[in-house]
Amino acid sequence: MKKLIEIKKKLANDWFKFLQKEMINQFQLLENGAGKKKKKKFFKRKRKKKKKKFFKQKREKKKKKEGGGISYLLSGGEIFDKIGINQSTVSGQFEKRFKSKILGAEKNGKYWASGISVVAHMKNPKIPALHFNTRFIVTSKAWFGGGMDATPSFKDNKEKKFIHQKLKKVCSLNNKNYNKYKKWCDEYFYLPHRREPRGVGGIFFDYEIREWEKNFKFVKDLGNEFINITKKIILNKNKLKWNKKDKDQQLYKRGRYVEFNLLCDRGTKFGLNSGGNTESILMSLPPLAKWK
Repeated sequence: MKKLIEIKKKLANDWFKFLQKEMINQFQLLENGAGKKKKKKFFKRKRKKKKKKFFKQKREKKKKKEGGGISYLLSGGEIFDKIGINQSTVSGQFEKRFKSKILGAEKNGKYWASGISVVAHMKNPKIPALHFNTRFIVTSKAWFGGGMDATPSFKDNKEKKFIHQKLKKVCSLNNKNYNKYKKWCDEYFYLPHRREPRGVGGIFFDYEIREWEKNFKFVKDLGNEFINITKKIILNKNKLKWNKKDKDQQLYKRGRYVEFNLLCDRGTKFGLNSGGNTESILMSLPPLAKWK
């Protein structure tokens, strides 16, 4: 039994590392392609080329036995105002006040966790902020959790329908209850002090304990679909015009994003209470935000 869980840990950890590399490659290609125009034959004064932005790596180190992680951050780009892709694998023991809140950690508080999280804040206000994470956690129990959701600054029912259709299809192919996950997402990404949702939702799931192989396949399929959804949305909207008023509306919406992540998000609380790197944990925060 102990050997089996170690195999599962390695498989999950290897997948999250692979997915991080794949996302970096795909999103870097999008960023590199931004602003490219077809060459015209007639003479035109050359404009100064904008310097391309690239993902920068930041390695998080913990004690030798506790693991660590690697974060990749791209900021100030033509598509991404800020995008962070963080993969971490950590282990240790929860503090007494926190261990009772984690499934299977009530007795000795020991845990192992591996996962990947992505938050993308876009330059163009017409493109929604996108969030994705999946994780595998081991205490005396072992389970998968995660999800993805979108936070637009402007209403777009067609885009909302597209996102949910894609997520519903992934759930259906893996025999997962889309309606349950959607409802869980709507309830989770809600600001009670504002009495409003953070965005247009998506899916959210946790404590997937049974049928490990099927759950692992679902987690992998969801990761690949997040890449596809993100690329489609960006390519559809990146050329849309916007102005300062639009940007201000985006910044006010980002304020709500900040409020949720600091006041409500379980992932933020888990990271801080498990001794994670604070900068990596708060990577999800936008570069700029406004409040009225």
